[in-house]
Amino acid sequence: MSKTTEPDNKPVPEKGASKPAPAAFDSKHFLETLSSRPGVYRMINEAGDVIYVGKARNLHNRVSSYFRASGLATKTMAMVAKIQSIEITITNSNTEALLLEQSLIKTLRPPYNIMLRDDKSYPYIMLSEKDDFPRLSFYRGSRKRSGRFFGPYPSANATRETLQILQKVFRVRQCEDSYFKNRSRPCLQYQIDRCTGPCVNMISKEDYAKDVHFSTLFLQGKSNALTKELTENMESAAVGENYERAAVIRDQIFDLRRIQEQQYVANQGGDADIIAAEFNQPYVCVHAIYVRAGRIIGSKSFYPKFRLADSNEEVISAFISQAYLANEKAASIPAEIIVPTILEDGKDLEEALSYVAARKIKLSMQVRGHRAKWLELALTNAKESLQGHISNKQNIHQRFTMLQDALGKENSLSRIECFDISHTSGEGTVGSCVVFDENGAVKSDYRRFNIKDITPGDDYAAMDQVLKRRFTRLAKGEAKIPDVVLIDGGKGQLTQAHNVLEQFQLPEILLLGIAKGISRRAGQETLFLKHGDRYRELALPTESPALHLLQQVRDEAHRFAITGHRARRAKARMVSPLEDIPGLGPKRRRDLLKHFGGQQGIKNASEAEIAKVTGISKKLAENIYGHLHNA
Repeated sequence: MSKTTEPDNKPVPEKGASKPAPAAFDSKHFLETLSSRPGVYRMINEAGDVIYVGKARNLHNRVSSYFRASGLATKTMAMVAKIQSIEITITNSNTEALLLEQSLIKTLRPPYNIMLRDDKSYPYIMLSEKDDFPRLSFYRGSRKRSGRFFGPYPSANATRETLQILQKVFRVRQCEDSYFKNRSRPCLQYQIDRCTGPCVNMISKEDYAKDVHFSTLFLQGKSNALTKELTENMESAAVGENYERAAVIRDQIFDLRRIQEQQYVANQGGDADIIAAEFNQPYVCVHAIYVRAGRIIGSKSFYPKFRLADSNEEVISAFISQAYLANEKAASIPAEIIVPTILEDGKDLEEALSYVAARKIKLSMQVRGHRAKWLELALTNAKESLQGHISNKQNIHQRFTMLQDALGKENSLSRIECFDISHTSGEGTVGSCVVFDENGAVKSDYRRFNIKDITPGDDYAAMDQVLKRRFTRLAKGEAKIPDVVLIDGGKGQLTQAHNVLEQFQLPEILLLGIAKGISRRAGQETLFLKHGDRYRELALPTESPALHLLQQVRDEAHRFAITGHRARRAKARMVSPLEDIPGLGPKRRRDLLKHFGGQQGIKNASEAEIAKVTGISKKLAENIYGHLHNA
């Protein structure tokens, strides 16, 4: 049961009266009636926006701490100065408060809370179960599909590395079913001893099932049981004088032991995440090492925004709450999370993690042995990653300053939007918009545009459509207005951009074009600056940081555009032209393909031949023939 308390409403000024200055928040009056129960508090500024969400075991004591006479950090004082009201939600327990806090942070995204931007689903390894020769594959998405799932893994690289190990040691197939079912002879993977050739019956179902069983033991982290079973099989093969089989198993055991030796400790089973943090305000780095089945399978550095952090403990506590307590991430929570120091709210976090995961989760704050070595490695990585991150941020800021000088602008530049068009001979045209500010790429503001209703290959029309769609959204306040619009192209594309900016009455935006030189080599680009009604070429030295910034932004726009184009083109080519024919449903399409052996056979058939297929009338046959021949 929750209870919400708000301060008294302020009187509404009469119409026509000048707007009075906002009164300071009366913390003394508010705290007099504030409950001492657990709950969540939301701090709100003059505009009515939530700027901070926090939870507390004792709401009165926690909120009072923000209004004490001394001892507050400068950044906390800056936040408190913006408070115009505070909303309170009382909860039944600390765990409930912790879960509500994370839900509100995710929904409201307050600027003073820690912000993580990693919403991708976690990858798995999937084993198909219904096939005679099951397949191991990389999988990301819902686990409602038929099959057995292992994971989740922290990254795509860690997942693919594990698949490579399995392919080398146990040689279970990883090819697509469509490829597997249409083989008449073994593929290259068989030739290089990465597959046993089940597609052409080079291995019996029984022997293949054993390899699948061994792969399953490996993925479950049962290294001791796997090694013991392999050893017994090797000895049995040797006793039966099947020396070739014994040699294969011997090599598998050798490879497994070598994999285990690459870790700090072998055969220590279990899953764990090791979390360490380092901060040098305003920059924060959290480094996570992922251990699955006793083996380090990957690591990742996060750079959350957390303005109020005063210690590594605060950063780690906030990170664990934000990274693990969302319901959709419950399956990814390991059995143990290891941190380098005692956390004040460690017990509450452990209870909340166990509640979300619906199983016991251990939060280890004092460890020894091999786990202490993992922590030491995480701490080292956090420090090194933060140094590199700070260096890169400072470098980008310097590049923005150099670009401002090169363009002769008095006002500082803080935001660049770059636009690019990608297509293949007019097919699948996609436009991209990427955004950079003084902190680097702002990927949350990236946008792709599928181009429609233009002459294929007309880059000018495509650019015009992209810019109009983008600035229509900017006019609605969906994003900030950029200082510079960078166009990947020459004077023609710049003219399109100039016309669009004129329509939206945004002449103050600086227009810049970047066109590849004759040799199309980096450093030899031609820059065009829109200056009044004319275009002025801008010459920057090859070693100029300003030029490097423009090249980086242009290359990112090109990468983003071509990735979208390839996805759109691949999707279009996967759709059968038969699906666009009115009156031709799935069953009749299947009958046609079965009768003629494929789409090419249908295309080569006459109307009379098509009409002979069961269920195809003369009228429908005429429509099919006309559609396939553009009649």
